[in-house]
Amino acid sequence: MNFKGRHLLSLKDFTREEILKIIETSIKEKYKIEDILKGKTIGLLFQKPSTRTRISFEVAVNQLGGRSIYMNWSELQLSRKESLKDTAMVLSRYLNGLVARLFKHEDLLEIAEYSKIPVINGLTDLYHPCQILGDLQTIIEKKGDLKKQKIVFIGDGNNVSNSLLIASSILGLKTSLICPKGYETPAHVLNIVKNNARVSNAKITITNDLSEVEGATVIYTDVWVSMGQEEEASKRLRDFADYKVTEDVVKKAAPDYIFMHCLPRTEHEVSDNIFYGEHSVVWDQAENRLHVQKAILKLLI
Repeated sequence: MNFKGRHLLSLKDFTREEILKIIETSIKEKYKIEDILKGKTIGLLFQKPSTRTRISFEVAVNQLGGRSIYMNWSELQLSRKESLKDTAMVLSRYLNGLVARLFKHEDLLEIAEYSKIPVINGLTDLYHPCQILGDLQTIIEKKGDLKKQKIVFIGDGNNVSNSLLIASSILGLKTSLICPKGYETPAHVLNIVKNNARVSNAKITITNDLSEVEGATVIYTDVWVSMGQEEEASKRLRDFADYKVTEDVVKKAAPDYIFMHCLPRTEHEVSDNIFYGEHSVVWDQAENRLHVQKAILKLLI
């Protein structure tokens, strides 16, 4: 497997073996501090606000002996309409790698096209691959064999669930998305998932029925109103009202299920007794963002 110099834009560009290699590296070298990035500088280009992605990447670079530079989109010449192409070409002359957290996935693809350095997706409207790599690591650490799990995501066809379904379809997992009607996985993403599943024998289910929670060993949810969807907030809160993760919803899950949330959390999508309860692994999940991103940086840069 050759990772060096590659972009990480979506997990659809990686094989089963490559995805597992990233996670395996993260698990084996979880708390290792080294200077593999000594003399290297990683740029963090952020258009969206961030807590976990920004801090975990900055700490990851630091723990690997490198330096990071945080670049707010609005403070660069991008805010004055300098092209993405020109920006990418200039940053490639200064940096050894770039983490980009953007609204539009198309912008990330354009930056990657003209970059001579690895570009890592720190979140776009379409995908969130680093999140899911850390999530899969968490499931392995808490539950063991991924193929023995029934993973249920309760939410919408957003960047997190898109990446989860793609990873699951590559790895041959049993994963379901439960969502209100009209909020399913985008058709072009679903086509990728279906094609992968034919090869891997993954069992991917998209449903509006909460009874799909039965037997789940992993229950995952996310905010109902993501960044950039604020104008849809009232409608979304109404449409998702019956999909809150409560004691009543999880009672049909496996007795030893784990609860996951990529954060930040609101009071709408999950009750306090679940979020802070004995089944919750959200803090270990958040920590693993740091460790898996160290593995990504080591392998790509």
